[in-house]
Amino acid sequence: MRQSQEDGAFCHHPSCLDNYLIKSLVSYILHWKRPSRRAVLTLAYQSLGIVYGDLSTSPLYVYKTTFSGKLSLHENDEEVFGVLSFIFWTLTLIPLFKYIYFVLSADDNGEGGTFALYSLLCRHARLCILPNQQASDEELSAYDVEGTSETWPSSMLKDFFTQHPRFRNGLLVVVLLGTCMTIGDGVLTPTISVLSAVSGISVKATNLHENYIVAISCAILVVLFSLQHHGTHRVGFIFAPIVTAWLLCISGIGVYNIIRWNPSVFHALSPVYMFRFLKSTGFEGWMSLGGVVLCITGSETMFGNLGHFSPLSIKIAFTFLVYPCLILAYMGEAAFLSKHHEDIQRSFYKAIPEAVFWPVFIVATLAAVVGSQAVISATFSLISQCCALSCFPHVKVIHTSSKIYGQIYIPEVNWILMCLCLAVTIGLRDTNMIGHAYGLAVTIVIFVTTCLMSLVILIVWKQKLIMALMFLVLFGSVELLYISASFIKIPEGGWIPLVLSMIIMSVMYIWNYGTLRKHEHDLENKVSVHRILELGPTLGMVRVPGIGLIYADLVTGVPAIFGHFATNLPAFHQVLVFICVKSVPVPYVSEEERFLIGRIGPKEFRIFRCIVRYGYKDLQHENNDFENVLVSKIMAFVEMEEQILAQNWHSCSNQESDAELVDFPFLVRTNQAHAKHLSSCSDIHVMKPYENHQQINGPLIRDETLEILRAKESGVVYILGHSYAKAKKSSSLIKKLAIDVVFAFLSKNCRGPDVILSVPNSLLLEVGMVYYV
Repeated sequence: MRQSQEDGAFCHHPSCLDNYLIKSLVSYILHWKRPSRRAVLTLAYQSLGIVYGDLSTSPLYVYKTTFSGKLSLHENDEEVFGVLSFIFWTLTLIPLFKYIYFVLSADDNGEGGTFALYSLLCRHARLCILPNQQASDEELSAYDVEGTSETWPSSMLKDFFTQHPRFRNGLLVVVLLGTCMTIGDGVLTPTISVLSAVSGISVKATNLHENYIVAISCAILVVLFSLQHHGTHRVGFIFAPIVTAWLLCISGIGVYNIIRWNPSVFHALSPVYMFRFLKSTGFEGWMSLGGVVLCITGSETMFGNLGHFSPLSIKIAFTFLVYPCLILAYMGEAAFLSKHHEDIQRSFYKAIPEAVFWPVFIVATLAAVVGSQAVISATFSLISQCCALSCFPHVKVIHTSSKIYGQIYIPEVNWILMCLCLAVTIGLRDTNMIGHAYGLAVTIVIFVTTCLMSLVILIVWKQKLIMALMFLVLFGSVELLYISASFIKIPEGGWIPLVLSMIIMSVMYIWNYGTLRKHEHDLENKVSVHRILELGPTLGMVRVPGIGLIYADLVTGVPAIFGHFATNLPAFHQVLVFICVKSVPVPYVSEEERFLIGRIGPKEFRIFRCIVRYGYKDLQHENNDFENVLVSKIMAFVEMEEQILAQNWHSCSNQESDAELVDFPFLVRTNQAHAKHLSSCSDIHVMKPYENHQQINGPLIRDETLEILRAKESGVVYILGHSYAKAKKSSSLIKKLAIDVVFAFLSKNCRGPDVILSVPNSLLLEVGMVYYV
């Protein structure tokens, strides 16, 4: 559920990073003393099941993957303690210091994730390459770019991106890379978590063949993905108790192993053991770091799920429960390994006391399922955001809960993920190889976040260059160390996320490229409404009863599809509305700010323009009452047109318009009484002729308003363009392959606008056109 941040939350855009830790500590104290602490603790508890399922199941496979290969020959206390030291400092530097104390502060109106950072940069540095961006978008309440004065690094970067558009495209590629690797996690997380948990059976059933473990894992995965269409709201209440029980189990077992096997394991927290480890193991030790990095899998989830919880609740849950429990679990396993070097590949389950083995095994399996569920749901949300930003073909989005905002299910993505998970499970069968793939995906995602955060520090927070460089060097150097170690493992499974991400990124980039070229074609070929109306008498053009909703990707001018439609069928509806559904670089657009209404041409034309704005996390077209809402907004515009034009005329002179025709969409605000009255008028089925202004149980109603109501009663027809893209004959072979093959295939097989808008076939008119790019 999307939760608002608690009252009194500290500023997420600190004016100075030097005293940031002090501000954070003061904020903790202030929040703790306030009456809302119960709500904060409730959110912190709920976050355990959604945010930390993946991170908390890492102990299942970290040591096993780290000591695979040639490092298994170095199984002595020095090596075990060295790995523990790496795990401790990695957990401390990346999730605790980087994410908890820095990255969570770079929220976009309470939302987190890769797209949130990119959205902040787009607004503050004008890097957005989304089409149809307007100056009026900057008036959105979520479009906040105010801050401290510009610094020379921020001005220099803005000028650099403005003068070199290729680097803007390069930044988009970096964002898409991080996004694709995150989607790859949706394949690898369920695979490695479930397979690692189920493999515990082999500790008790030593004669059980590996095929049975793989079969059981596949069965669990099939059940998990088959239940996705029901949503998680029915069983989501048990997620937090399962993860809480799991954390308490592994921490309690860790304390038991420390006391029983090696209390001196605390010495390994010293960073000296890291240097000793690398010195004694050399190249093999460096390669093993690709397994160590698995201890921070799921760290990005803390930032990505920021919109569902408050930052303070996530910080409390990690700092006071997740972090200490994980440290105790890793220390306990290291204490056990220091006395049982021969059990390195089954150390987690071997370290569990005999009396509690089966209860812990059941909790581990449930925790693996919960962690997998959270990643799958996050993948659905991420794909939906990519569709909103024109970076992914349109897919069917199903809302699984009417009470929990943002809980969605995408059938196509769900079944593709399931097939890929089964293929990886059956094909590799080895958690070590899957871990190598997983480690590479995780480190790339985290490093992309570090790079974007460095730009945010300069451009959004407007800090000194040294601050951004310190952040980049401190965390980026650690992450690059792990990336380099993971790259060595490419032949041993690391190629999987690379291949997946390259395929997905190619699809995203080609779709984005084709969509932008289509928009450019529409801009170049838009027609003048004057021209169409002048041709009206020669074409025998007539107006028929009803409302025609013409969907196009233009915020100004008349789309070419309408000119094509009018010249071939010289009749159009009594009321015409040109609708442009577009995305803006903010997470959410409120209902009051969603619709911009304007008029095209003189009043007697009855031609309007409606721009519908959505944020990248908004659920588009979720309103089943769209027609009534649209008609109510148009009527409100007609009623208040003179007032709106008088208030906004000074800002209209710089707007683009069609040959002296009014084409300035305005934000229409109506009070509740007026909106209720207009909606009640739209339910009138029998209308009598009225003269001048008539009164219907409320404010005065204009003749034009009544005409719109009569047109609505006559019926609403949707007119959609059906475009086909083709590469020019002079285009290169790569471009022809991308447009004529890949983009054409995606366009043919993705969800069409009529499906997305849920338009009945009886009310649909499609106009086909071919455009060359």
